[in-house]
Amino acid sequence: MKIDEQLAQRFVCPKCQSAGAAVKRFAATGTGLSRMFDIEHNVFIVASCRNCGYTEVYNPEILEGKDDVGAVLDLIFG
Repeated sequence: MKIDEQLAQRFVCPKCQSAGAAVKRFAATGTGLSRMFDIEHNVFIVASCRNCGYTEVYNPEILEGKDDVGAVLDLIFG
């Protein structure tokens, strides 16, 4: 199962305690030359609560770099 799908299923909103999230990826420019030439090399995963809209941003390089992504998500969401 992809990390995006796992995040959507395991997400529990810290604001309203609702389960489930809409998950998307987005890219952003960095600084210096990448900004000047509009090169979007920074990718992030965004999880938004389906109930209240509270949004959290995750770095997929960190999450995907772990051997057991499920364990990392369990640690984040309890």
